[in-house]
Amino acid sequence: MQRPDAQERGVPQGSEIHPPTSSPPLAWRALQAELRHARLPLAAVDLDAFDRNAARVVSAVRGTRCRVRIASKSLRHRGLLRRALTCGGDTFAGVLCYSADEAAWLSEGGFDDLLVAYPTVQARALDAVAKAVARGATVRCVVDSPDHVAALSEAGARHGVVLEAVLDLDVAFRPLGPLLHVGVRRSPLRTAAQVRALVRASRAWSGVRIVGLMAYEAHVAGVEDRSRGASAVQVAMVRAMKRVAIPAVHAMRAAALAALEAEGIEVALVNGGGTGSLSSTLHDPSVTEISVGSAFLCPHLFDGHDGPAFEPAAFFALEVSRKPDARHVTCAGGGYVASGAPGPDRLPLPWWPEGLSWVPLEGAGEVQSPLRIARGRRPPDVGDAILFRHAKAGELAERFDAYAELSAGAPPVLSPTYRGEQQCFL
Repeated sequence: MQRPDAQERGVPQGSEIHPPTSSPPLAWRALQAELRHARLPLAAVDLDAFDRNAARVVSAVRGTRCRVRIASKSLRHRGLLRRALTCGGDTFAGVLCYSADEAAWLSEGGFDDLLVAYPTVQARALDAVAKAVARGATVRCVVDSPDHVAALSEAGARHGVVLEAVLDLDVAFRPLGPLLHVGVRRSPLRTAAQVRALVRASRAWSGVRIVGLMAYEAHVAGVEDRSRGASAVQVAMVRAMKRVAIPAVHAMRAAALAALEAEGIEVALVNGGGTGSLSSTLHDPSVTEISVGSAFLCPHLFDGHDGPAFEPAAFFALEVSRKPDARHVTCAGGGYVASGAPGPDRLPLPWWPEGLSWVPLEGAGEVQSPLRIARGRRPPDVGDAILFRHAKAGELAERFDAYAELSAGAPPVLSPTYRGEQQCFL
């Protein structure tokens, strides 16, 4: 396989948007013979599917006031980040980073308009951000407490700059107050009064300035409307929760935005949502930008979301290393289990050939992964490659130094992930 060249392509003019497929792209089938000679395990991205997914995001956002901020957590690959930004034209702007160190590193590589979504008070990391700002980069950091504000201000003062901060509003669904919390536990800021109090407190520090608001509705964006194996009752409960929770999110955002404006803050951005909440977040009049990352690669945890449909674009291949009996094959490696609450949905999804499933008592193993063959299906041969989809988009990049980039009519090209560039931020 070839090494990458520096140029990333955008969406071709006039390219057709194909519906999502239930089987792997033809490029993979044509690649099967080559995979027998490749070093496995191997991870790959279908660039044509990636571009079509980018076009779907553009189509969803068209006609709204929102722009799209690319979530680096879901890509962890500078080439794909550049490609996504190129694909979106004026619709895509900026990167949502998951680490201050990552933002500083991306800035050194020419990326700009960076928003660090997860706060830190580590002086070394914030000094790296301040140095990037001193060079003229736009890097903003999310904060939710006086500790964060003070640490940012001190870093800014050390480097002679004023660092810009974005307040993180917790919009989790709490119909019974603290007795029932649906959503992630992030920020302590839940009310407009708490927002105003932190803005007023921030005025005690000269090296920082509040410029915006983030409010991520994880209980909407991160929860499938119809997950695999869910009963009709479970699906109805999730949809009912979202029908009540979404208006509450919009109301909390509006109140927090009004509080910022009442304090005289010139608001540069209001960030919300994610791939799983595109439809609802885009209809919130308070939001100026929506973060999107998983849409480009479509990991299997996003198969069950209502709204725009995306097609799988990221896969990994494992070698069939042995056949313990007529009903099973065993692959080498494969223990790429996603983060989050443990459960079968965190396992990779056997994708091609069809008719393969996990052995419940073994699952995806550290050094080997057995699969059960459905009755009537032809068993794979020793040496064949089995394709899988990861449950999440970005975590696969932490396991591979490079992605094989596939595109119709072109040979595969190896392109480094963050890991392949010797970067590991979390």
